[in-house]
Amino acid sequence: MSEPLRLREFRAADAPRVDRLALAAFAQFEVHYSDWPAMAASLGQMATLADNGDIILAEHADQIIGAVVYVAPGRPKPSCFEIGWPIIRMLVVDPKSRGLGAGRALTEECIKRARRDGSPVIALHTSPFMTVALEIYVRMGFERLRDGPFVFGAPTSVYLKRL
Repeated sequence: MSEPLRLREFRAADAPRVDRLALAAFAQFEVHYSDWPAMAASLGQMATLADNGDIILAEHADQIIGAVVYVAPGRPKPSCFEIGWPIIRMLVVDPKSRGLGAGRALTEECIKRARRDGSPVIALHTSPFMTVALEIYVRMGFERLRDGPFVFGAPTSVYLKRL
């Protein structure tokens, strides 16, 4: 029997691992960014998002294999989102640990927190080349709302799920 997936809150000591995880998770998409060095520098600071949101970690066999940032309603967020919407940011899963359900579990935890916060919706933005994540989001009820901003040259779309 395999080890269960476990979610937990981020701790400051997790920062180096989370930053490395974000870089590893996005590495396959390098060709889609017009300025990969700038994107990589941003990814390598994922842990700083804890200043404005809740970083939730997924662990398997005592290893951090995934992370996501939940930004509550009313907190500062990119301008493509309404300030009152809770959002999902930077969902990352270790490429070697994909298929264990970490992405879905982290998304479900964000949805749970949005409901706890009394929000009628939750939003995110993603890029069309992130096909695996996009399929999961659509199956979970997220619908494309509009074009989002370009992120270091890569297109994004804003998705919204009604709760």
